[in-house]
Amino acid sequence: MHVGRIMHTNLITVSPQATLVEAREMINRWGIDHLLVVDAKEKLVGIISDRDLKLYWASPANTLSSHELSYLLEKILVKMIMIKTVKTITTETTIERAAFIMQTNNINALPVMENDELVGIITSTDVMGVLLQAIGMSEDSVRIAVLVKDRIGAIADVSSILRDKAINIQSLITLPLRDYPDINQLVLRLSGEDGPRAVALLNKNHFKVLTRYVKDLSPYLPDLAT
Repeated sequence: MHVGRIMHTNLITVSPQATLVEAREMINRWGIDHLLVVDAKEKLVGIISDRDLKLYWASPANTLSSHELSYLLEKILVKMIMIKTVKTITTETTIERAAFIMQTNNINALPVMENDELVGIITSTDVMGVLLQAIGMSEDSVRIAVLVKDRIGAIADVSSILRDKAINIQSLITLPLRDYPDINQLVLRLSGEDGPRAVALLNKNHFKVLTRYVKDLSPYLPDLAT
């Protein structure tokens, strides 16, 4: 899925000339965590977060009286504290790429651009929601994991066993297994009623299935010699 499908397009923006008090009022009013800062030509010039604003309210200045603090914060403009070097993405960026950018840059929101125009914003909450949906997370699903050799046909072997017994795989992802470079972990989500039957079938076909956390994985590792 691409960012353009899930981005927020009803944008709340603020002028770089706005005060911190005004910015905080906007964040509280709209229940958002980030404000996009745009100039008079609607061009993106920065971003400011609720976290940025809270840092100022929690600064040593809060030892002042309420009146003195309000007076001080009215003198500080958004442009003075906004992040000016803004990481952006396009509508064609994939969700997983957006998640990677957020994680590697330790940020929680990305403005979305199209032909140098600001068209949306996506947050870490949006990305998490899509990824959970992609892996089939739901109340009535079960998760099983199968450790397999990193080889052509491993996914086909597991899926065909379940297909032949009319067990539907709701989602399947492949993850490398830490400390075991030649082994992958196939994580499957199935309907709750299919879970026990799938485990029994895979065990019967010499696949060892994980249904819970185990500290020692050695009994579940495939034989790399075969």
